[in-house]
Amino acid sequence: MKRVVDLLRNKYFLVTIAFMVWMLFFDKNDLYSQYEHRQQLNKLIQERDFYQKETAQVSKDLDELTSNRAKLEKFAREKYLMKKPNEDVFVIVKESKKKDD
Repeated sequence: MKRVVDLLRNKYFLVTIAFMVWMLFFDKNDLYSQYEHRQQLNKLIQERDFYQKETAQVSKDLDELTSNRAKLEKFAREKYLMKKPNEDVFVIVKESKKKDD
């Protein structure tokens, strides 16, 4: 018991405890803020990876469209519903099934 009392009277111990409490709970970079920053960082890393994959895919598609005339025609027909002057285009849209609750 005397050892605990001596420890509580030690000014260095008290200052260290006060500093730790301040840094963990009251500082602008406390534990909660660090957790939020880590979550935001992980989200941004996932977004970066997604956009890098999308950019690579778009670059690949662009290279194919600029080098292959048949792919360009197929792309224009599928995406923009373009047609030749003597053709008719029929668009088939599948309806999604809705559950009635």
